[in-house]
Amino acid sequence: MGGDHGHSKMSMPDWRQWKVEGTPLEFTQQRLAARGLKDPWARNEAWRYSGGFARAVTLSEVLFRGFKWGFAAFTVALAIEYTMFPPKKGGH
Repeated sequence: MGGDHGHSKMSMPDWRQWKVEGTPLEFTQQRLAARGLKDPWARNEAWRYSGGFARAVTLSEVLFRGFKWGFAAFTVALAIEYTMFPPKKGGH
């Protein structure tokens, strides 16, 4: 029943690679330490502040992502439409 079906298991990254130092979580850890507390799960959230996730996404990136390819496809489709199905002259 079920089983792996020959597929390899997904490899998980080592938990020790994520560091709280140098992230906004470090400030949170310091504030907690001042109260005598510690967040044991902070390292599990540190991945959000490293690699490609570290850079903030801007509104212009969201709005214009894929714009140039979309505009190129629109231009090609418009050219094909006007060459294969030219507009009729006069009348409605």
